[in-house]
Amino acid sequence: MALFRSLLFAPGNHARRVEKAFTLDADVVILDLEDAVALSEKPATRPLVVEALQKPRSCLGYVRVNALDTLFCYEDFKAVMRRGVDGIVLPKVESAAQVQCADWLMTQLERERGLGEGSVDLLPIIETGKGISALQSICAASSRVRRLSFGAGDYSLDMNMRWTRGEREMDHARSSVAVESRAADLEPPLDTVFIHLGEIDALTASTELACDMGFQGKLCIHPEQVPVVNNVFTPPEEEIAKARRYVEAFEAAEANGSASIQVDGYFIDYPIVEKARRVLAIAAEIEARKSC
Repeated sequence: MALFRSLLFAPGNHARRVEKAFTLDADVVILDLEDAVALSEKPATRPLVVEALQKPRSCLGYVRVNALDTLFCYEDFKAVMRRGVDGIVLPKVESAAQVQCADWLMTQLERERGLGEGSVDLLPIIETGKGISALQSICAASSRVRRLSFGAGDYSLDMNMRWTRGEREMDHARSSVAVESRAADLEPPLDTVFIHLGEIDALTASTELACDMGFQGKLCIHPEQVPVVNNVFTPPEEEIAKARRYVEAFEAAEANGSASIQVDGYFIDYPIVEKARRVLAIAAEIEARKSC
């Protein structure tokens, strides 16, 4: 399984920021063609992001294209669907039809360019009221979509919300994204960026809230955010040790015909041990990435 704890945006037309992004410990670097790039710079930025993603790196490399209803989206797809691009981030997704349109276009370009069909990931960002309302159909629209992302900036604008430090006004949207992802057997979703730079305690609280609500990772807009986000979504050593004790004790008990036991005064049954196995799987993946 691939890690999606931290996904760091870098403006595709800033070579130094792009270069730095790939030296950090983000699980995914997203080179941006959308909000971070001025309108006049968008066409010239396309070949730059493709070139950057041809270089050796230790993380996944995605490109955020412009939204489907813009003048830039089609040419973005044509330019960046190349070998070396692991995924496309599609902003402002509001319907299953948009996902299906992007999937069809990606499939044609994969066939034309000798890429494995379905090999390039499609990551929709849900960031409007219409998108939240259409989540069930969006989740079922394409097998290319393995996980969703939530974007609070455009969502708060669309919904005329105040985006507060505590972010509890986002509870319904976050819960909806998490529930519908699970109902569609997608991976856990990815949480919104946090825009208050330098406020590490508030970032930590936002990330922990997302983790508590079932998200697997968070979008980042600054290098300082990556280690904070990685830390929250990395099981601590004591949790890993506890998970290992639970699994080992349960498997021994199960072999003797028991499916519910106590370990360290804690009741263990199938749901608890399955959660423990997930913790161990994440820990193993993190260790494997360190050795790369």
